[in-house]
Amino acid sequence: MDFYIVDVFAEAKYAGNQLAVFTGAEVANLSDEEMLQIAREMNYSETTFVLSSEQQNGGYNVRIFTPTKELSFAGHPTLGTAYIIQREIIKNMVDQVVLNLGVGQISVSWKGEVLWMGQNVPSFARKYQVETLAKVLNLEVVDIDTRFPIQEVSTGLPFVIVPLKNLLALKKAKVNLDKYYQFIQTAKVTEILIFCPETYKDIDDLSVRMFAPYLGITEDPATGSGNGCLAGYLAEYNYFNQRKINVRVEQGYEINRPSLLLLQAEKKAEGIEVFVGGNVVMVAQGKFL
Repeated sequence: MDFYIVDVFAEAKYAGNQLAVFTGAEVANLSDEEMLQIAREMNYSETTFVLSSEQQNGGYNVRIFTPTKELSFAGHPTLGTAYIIQREIIKNMVDQVVLNLGVGQISVSWKGEVLWMGQNVPSFARKYQVETLAKVLNLEVVDIDTRFPIQEVSTGLPFVIVPLKNLLALKKAKVNLDKYYQFIQTAKVTEILIFCPETYKDIDDLSVRMFAPYLGITEDPATGSGNGCLAGYLAEYNYFNQRKINVRVEQGYEINRPSLLLLQAEKKAEGIEVFVGGNVVMVAQGKFL
């Protein structure tokens, strides 16, 4: 099989969130366990396998694995895999690539160098006590922006969204593993995304961090699925006092993988429309024997 390593949501190489993409998986006839084992070997947050070099039902069949499990949807693997399909399989610039994922069909389109991913309409579920998440994140209650709820949001992969007041609170957040594992036993949600309106760069609008120790992700440098949930959250609660959300989000600064994600959302009668965009940078390619 051919494989490619790309950085997603990266403005330069060795930034953003890294991804390994394998093509030719249908020829190799890999089992589920073999794909999981390869993901462990790569040891990235996610590894994807393009199962079909031809479109089926209007899209390319793709599966996403972490080192510990298969995911039905994840953001940066969707953008990075679409980039490789366009570049290495189609080998021609197209306006759109559709991926057949476990969560359904997700389309990725190009606007210049930026890839944009449409996500499912966000669903809003359980709200959580401020004190509970403060303990999980080793924060004080005063660090959390109580004007907005702490809530589970999903566009295919659920996240607990936690609004913080400032960058100081964001920087000092650290998962208390005992409290975290107690929390996810009852919440059944393993990903926590925190954000604040203060940023490292003046040009950006929000700063974000994401934690998912249960999935083997101590901290993620760029989270497309989580930021899609965040975009829906911002629109639902009118965070910027605007009907349409169009913001720049920075992530990964605390772990030296600076990332830029572009979020667009609009609240409509049929639900909130969400798009997440970013750049993809090629790092390496080779043969997997």
